[in-house]
Amino acid sequence: MEGIPFHVEVVGLIAATLTTISFVPQVYKIWKTKSAESVSLTMFLLFFTGVVLWFVYGVYIGSLSMTIANTITGALSLIIIYYKLKLK
Repeated sequence: MEGIPFHVEVVGLIAATLTTISFVPQVYKIWKTKSAESVSLTMFLLFFTGVVLWFVYGVYIGSLSMTIANTITGALSLIIIYYKLKLK
């Protein structure tokens, strides 16, 4: 399978950066306040499952932006899920 053209991958990397860093404020807020009460566990479990599938898809099609972004987003989601379960 041929790789994704460089200019397309650059757009993907920019999009991946923006969507991935959007989770940082939520993780920081939960960590700072030690409260995850307003976070929906069901939503984050479904979201995390989707992120894992996007990661697998990114690996399959050879997309660096998809694999990197979904690895980081998955890790941030797991942190939120961890705190949601720990702070019950």
